[in-house]
Amino acid sequence: MVYESVARDSLELASLASSQESSPSATPTRRLSSSSPRESLESLVRDEDPLADNSLNVPSSRRHERSYSVSSVFDFNSSLFPLSMTAEGGYAPIGVSSTLPLDREGAPLDGTLERRKTLTYLNGMSLVISCIIGSGIFSSPGRVTAGVESPGAAIIVWVIAGILAWTGAASYAELGGTIPLNGGAQVYLAKIFGEWVGFSFTWCAVLVLKPGSQSIISIILGEYVTSALHGGDVDIHSMNPWVSKGVAIAFLMIIILCNSMSTRLGTRITDGFMFFKFIALIGVMIIGIVVAATGLSYDGKPNTEWKTRSWFANTSHNPSNWAVALYAGLWAFEGWDNMSYVIGEFKNPNRDLSRVIHTSMPIVVLLFVVANVSYFFVLPTSTIIATNTIGVQFGKKVLGPAGAIALAFVVSGSCFGSLNASMFTYGRLVYAAGREGYMPSVFGRLGFRESVPEDVSSRAARSKGYKLFLKVFGDDIGLGYTPIYAMMLNGVITTIYIIVGDFSQLVTFYGVAGLLFLLSDCLGSDRSSHS
Repeated sequence: MVYESVARDSLELASLASSQESSPSATPTRRLSSSSPRESLESLVRDEDPLADNSLNVPSSRRHERSYSVSSVFDFNSSLFPLSMTAEGGYAPIGVSSTLPLDREGAPLDGTLERRKTLTYLNGMSLVISCIIGSGIFSSPGRVTAGVESPGAAIIVWVIAGILAWTGAASYAELGGTIPLNGGAQVYLAKIFGEWVGFSFTWCAVLVLKPGSQSIISIILGEYVTSALHGGDVDIHSMNPWVSKGVAIAFLMIIILCNSMSTRLGTRITDGFMFFKFIALIGVMIIGIVVAATGLSYDGKPNTEWKTRSWFANTSHNPSNWAVALYAGLWAFEGWDNMSYVIGEFKNPNRDLSRVIHTSMPIVVLLFVVANVSYFFVLPTSTIIATNTIGVQFGKKVLGPAGAIALAFVVSGSCFGSLNASMFTYGRLVYAAGREGYMPSVFGRLGFRESVPEDVSSRAARSKGYKLFLKVFGDDIGLGYTPIYAMMLNGVITTIYIIVGDFSQLVTFYGVAGLLFLLSDCLGSDRSSHS
């Protein structure tokens, strides 16, 4: 019976405590041996228990042997979760003992991603902002407005979507502080709901969520670049779609190459394009305010719809239309969870996680809302609903063909930075899955050989140019020490999606599975905080 077991264990502990207090010659408490908890406890009690004195003439038949067992009631090992700062090799799969990774010759290799903590607060903030500000804010406004059918209702949807995204990001920050490991939702779901849930999410994310999102960004990037190369004065839908898809695949391969070279190069690109994104959105905001104040227009026919019509005219009362609009808005904020995939590489995750989230999310929400207001200042509602390349139409309306080209290149740069940030986190997701055993172990390797760093003589033979490049863009351990196999897998899957899908199909394909797992994580954060 459970009650008898608890009572027996309580009596044993009480007897042990009383024997220590009553013995005047009790020896100092000894450290338990790590070899065997049972033997250590038995030795400690035998040394300090006065009943163990052989001088007492108590017949052995009348004496009861003391139980040195430790009841499972007090065993918390099954509830302990190995964290990166305590794991011997920097990463310990759930339920598996931590050991240092081995190279192909079987030699220990102290080089897991979690051991090489290089990310800072600025890196985290730029990662979140770069992941969110990408193609969404320059393609989703039409889908949001088409759903609710009025500018005022569209702004409300953007605010609600931003608050929901901020709430989710805060939940992930709490989970990341509790479980500071790379892998994101995969690790959280496995810890909270069990291994099978983490396993299911891993394969869903690897095959659907991440490649689906990246294929959407790549397609938008290809469309904007193609539009810019044609002078910004062309309907992208009237062109051969394989042109923009070819451009999208080319940029995807460039980003895979950069992220395969080094972690530092990937983060430098993300940091650089973060400020590029700020310039893009701030430029849209300033132009919108100037147009609203002066009526500036390239063709001399400024949009007056925002002044002459109610912002809530013709608002849809269909809940399903609002749901579709909210869904499009949430996709534009997609990327707030990406920091969770690299938490194990932060120098100080407990300090930086909440700072990153509560700095970057309000900035992004404010920028998105003001940018959408600027769109309605410059463009009529019908134009916004009809286009996926709203940045081109925005620049063309205010500054003519030159403005269309400029905005097309600016938006292309924003999409490039977002795609790079997403690729950076995808590699860490697959890497963590390979270390967990959810995927073949080859995807848990760093580099092609996962070998030790080069010796001093080989470094001395390098040219000055290569040394400078390595200093600026290479990792401390060298080049190519990244999840290359994971990047290659991502390139194959994302390329397939780009070839067979289009924007609308991929958004629906991505979101149905993605929001389900994200909601499960957010609900699990409350359960984790009370466990």
